[in-house]
Amino acid sequence: MVKSFKTFLKHTAKDFYNQSVNPPVVRASTIIFKSMNEIRKTQNKGKKNPTSGFFDYGRQGTSTTYILQKMLSKMEESYHVFLTPTGFGSVFLSIFSLVRPGDEILVSDPVYSPTRNLSEDFLKEFNIKTIFYNPHDLSTLSKNITKKTKLIFVENPGSNTFEFQDLSKIIKIAKKNNLFSVIDNTWATPYFLKPIKLGFDMSIVAATKYYSGHSDVMGGSLAVNKRVFKYVEKTNKITGLRLSPDDAYLIIRGLRTLDVRLDKHQENAKKVAGFLSKNKKIKLLYPYKKSSFNFRMWKKYYSGASGLMGLIIRTKNKKSVLKFVNSLKLFGYGYSWGGFESLALHQEVREQGNRKYLKLSKDEHLVRLHIGLEDPKDLIEDLKKSLRYIK
Repeated sequence: MVKSFKTFLKHTAKDFYNQSVNPPVVRASTIIFKSMNEIRKTQNKGKKNPTSGFFDYGRQGTSTTYILQKMLSKMEESYHVFLTPTGFGSVFLSIFSLVRPGDEILVSDPVYSPTRNLSEDFLKEFNIKTIFYNPHDLSTLSKNITKKTKLIFVENPGSNTFEFQDLSKIIKIAKKNNLFSVIDNTWATPYFLKPIKLGFDMSIVAATKYYSGHSDVMGGSLAVNKRVFKYVEKTNKITGLRLSPDDAYLIIRGLRTLDVRLDKHQENAKKVAGFLSKNKKIKLLYPYKKSSFNFRMWKKYYSGASGLMGLIIRTKNKKSVLKFVNSLKLFGYGYSWGGFESLALHQEVREQGNRKYLKLSKDEHLVRLHIGLEDPKDLIEDLKKSLRYIK
């Protein structure tokens, strides 16, 4: 029977053996076999079908992590999904699976700051060059492709500045030049966008965020197509990047309500965006209506929007922006997002990416909000009181 995405989330991964609606948490370092013959047979079976969930040692996972992998692979419509201990672990795995000394990679400019640190600084030590392209002008992507270029890394939207790029055009450029492509899809998750189906080789989601939804677990997923599977599998074995069974269980639990939570995040965010859009000192970076920033590119590819948004606040008084953020009562101050709670963060230059692409003036200040699952009326009232401090 064909099930909708929403129904799939509720009815997959059941444990009929133990009559439980959720799978058990299986913790293991040593995997026990009945005999050496059984080990050899199982190993051969695993070699013939590497995605079958064969385990001969705990570093490869357990039945709990395997269930999450199969669940996410179905959601992503991918060949396979690799699990990592953090979302950034999936970023690292995607790049180091495909790039070698002497190669070059192209990265969308205002990426997640640890991704920027990895690509801009750390890769230099391995003689790997990173070139940042302007997400608003994909000609800066095409013109920087050389014979050494191996990979295009996209973050869409930028998690601080919210640029929506022409994804099909990027995929076309990658295929024309025989390049690998990867996208960080944490903002949307496969509920709102399926990158592998669209044509990307790899799709990253920080499970720490919306997959978990409760701000109590770290994890990452890297969905891949068949083209790159063997490269990622090899690197995955060497690095030992593994998600624990306990964290896998918590992520499975969170996925049960992914659709309900994301629908509510979107509903609340649109109401908050409607309120903020009336303030003349604020430019809203969120696709809440046709006239909003980058709406056309969002609408072209996405079926919905999550709860993360940016505010460009125009004022000569930076201290008043900080006072606005610090006076919020229902918004916590922290670097993560995607949980049930609302968050606020004033963004420094490093998080904003390359200023020549972002084009913020000295009198423009970037604040990021994550709109949680609280009553939107309360959130709006909290924002209304705090916005009075902006001079």
